[in-house]
Amino acid sequence: MTGEKDGYVRVTAPAEMEGMLARLSQPGGASLQLDVEDSRLLPVLVVEQVPGDYLSLDISAIREVASALRRGAAFRLLGQSRDQMLRTPPLVMSECHEQEGRLLCQCQYPTSLEVLQRRSSFRARLRLGMEVGAIVRGSDSEPPLQGDLKDLSLEGCQLELPLSSAGWLSAAESVEIELCFLNGVRFTLRAEPRHCLADTERQALRAGMRFVASSGDQERQLWHFVREIERESARQGESSDSSLLPSLLFQTDLAASAPVSRRNISRYATPMAKRLARIAGYLDAQLLEIQEGGQLDAVQLSSFADRLLGLHAEDSEALLFATRCLYNEPQLVRHGLGVAVHMLDLATAGSLPRDARKAMAACAMVHDLGKALLPTELLEAPDWDDERQQALHVHVDVMRERLGACHWLAPGVVEAVVVRINERLDGSGYPAKLSGETLGELTRLASVVDVVEAMRRDRPDRPAWKIGDIYRYLLSHPAQFDSRWVKRYLKHFGVMPIGTLVRFPGGELGWVQRLDSGGRLAQVQLTDRPAPPGESLGDVLRGERLKRLGEVAEVLRVSF
Repeated sequence: MTGEKDGYVRVTAPAEMEGMLARLSQPGGASLQLDVEDSRLLPVLVVEQVPGDYLSLDISAIREVASALRRGAAFRLLGQSRDQMLRTPPLVMSECHEQEGRLLCQCQYPTSLEVLQRRSSFRARLRLGMEVGAIVRGSDSEPPLQGDLKDLSLEGCQLELPLSSAGWLSAAESVEIELCFLNGVRFTLRAEPRHCLADTERQALRAGMRFVASSGDQERQLWHFVREIERESARQGESSDSSLLPSLLFQTDLAASAPVSRRNISRYATPMAKRLARIAGYLDAQLLEIQEGGQLDAVQLSSFADRLLGLHAEDSEALLFATRCLYNEPQLVRHGLGVAVHMLDLATAGSLPRDARKAMAACAMVHDLGKALLPTELLEAPDWDDERQQALHVHVDVMRERLGACHWLAPGVVEAVVVRINERLDGSGYPAKLSGETLGELTRLASVVDVVEAMRRDRPDRPAWKIGDIYRYLLSHPAQFDSRWVKRYLKHFGVMPIGTLVRFPGGELGWVQRLDSGGRLAQVQLTDRPAPPGESLGDVLRGERLKRLGEVAEVLRVSF
C-alpha cells in the first residue's frame, strides 16, 4: 500500500488487487460511476479479469450509458468488500460488443485500487448458524435477559431479545452485556440501550446497544471478535473462501457450558432450504432497515435476486419445495419468497428475458415488506372497513419510495408487481382501485400468484386453505382474477403442487417434492406427522417404491 488520498489508501500489490477485484466480481458486488459531477451509481458485473491486461464488464443492465462509454467517457468501478470501500482510478472502455444477448465491454486493468477502511463504524453481521448468546444484566432486583447477538462493531452491537423485555430495557440507563461464544469464550462490557424495535410476529425485540467506558484491552478484544465474525461470515458465504480456516470462536467446546440463546438456531429440512434461508436472512434484515427508516440497497437487492435466479436454474423443484420449509422466518419474508419463486417458475416456462425475470423476482421478494410499518391490530383485523383498507394502502407507498434508489429495476415491473399486485379486475382492489384493461399481464399474473401464496398460509383471522379450495375460489371469481392466468397456474403447478402434504391409502404421509411432465407424483418424502417440513422428514420415495403406496387418498392442510 502507498499514501492516503481523501481517506482512501492506494493499493498497488498485484496479488492484493486481484483478490479485491475477485470479490467485486460477485453478482451485485460492483457499481459503475461515470467520472463526472453528480453521476449516479449503476449496476455492472465484472465477468473476467486478466491481471495486468484487461477487465471484462457486462453492462447489459445499463445500456443507456453505452454510447458515452464508446465515446471514451471515463468511469470508476466501486464496491464494498467486507470492511472496505473500494474504487478504481478513472478507466476508459477499449471495446464494446454484443454476445448472446449480453452487452460486454473491456477496459484496461487498473494500475492500482483505492481502499477506504471503515472499521470504527463497520458492523460484522452474524450469518445463520453463527450462534453467539448474550446475557443482559441490569439492577440486582431484575433477572437477567437472555438473547442472541445479531451484529457487532467497535462502537456497539445489536441483540435480539424476548419481546417481553421491552419495558425492562427501556427503563434501564445502562446494562452489562456478556457475550457467550460456542467455544466457551465469555466477554463482558457495559453498554447503553439506544433503540428498541418490536417484532410482534416473531415475539422478538431488536435492541441496539452503544458500548461505554471500554478499556484498551476490551477494545482490542472487540476488534478481534469483529474480525473473526467477519472472517467466519466470509468462509460460510455464498461465495465461500476455502482458504479460510474455521474460526475457533464458532467451534463448539463440548466441555464448555451450553451457549446462551433466545431460541435454538433453525434447522432446515433440505440443503436447498438452507441456501434459500440466506436470502430470507437478507430480507429479514431489510425488514429492520425499513422499520428504522432506511432505504433498500440497490446493489444488495440485485445480488440476492441473482442468487435466487441461480438457485432456480440449478434445481427449480427443490427451490419450490424449499419455500415450504422456512416456517421459522417472518411471515412477510416467507410470503415474499413464495411469490417470487412461483412467479419465476411460471414465467420461466415462457420466453421472458433474464433481466425481466430478475426484476420481477426482486420486486416480488420485497413487495409486502412495507407492512412491517403497519400496526399489528390492523394486520390481524378479521374484516376490512374503508378506514382500515385506507390505512393498509400505506405499505404500497412505502415500498415504492424505498425502491426509488434501485435504478436497475424497470419502472414498469415495479409498478406491476409492487404497486398493483393488490388491484382486482373489477376495481375492488387497492391502492388505486384500477380495473379491466388498465391492469397489464404481469399484474394479472402477480395477483394470482400472490393470492394463492397468501391463502396457502395461515392468517390471524383464518387457517390456511387446501389447494383445491383455492383453485375453486379463484375460478369462481372471474370478475376479480384473470381466469387465463388461474388456469395457467393450475396447469403449470398441478392439482397437487410441490410442497403439498398428501395421505396415501395405507395412512402414510408424504410431501410432494417432484412431479413428472404430466403433473403426476414423481417424488415424495415421507413424514410421520402433519407438520411443516423439518426433523420429521423420512425416506425419499420415487419409482416403484412410490407406486407401491397407491393413489393419493387425501390432500391435507398444514399450518405455516
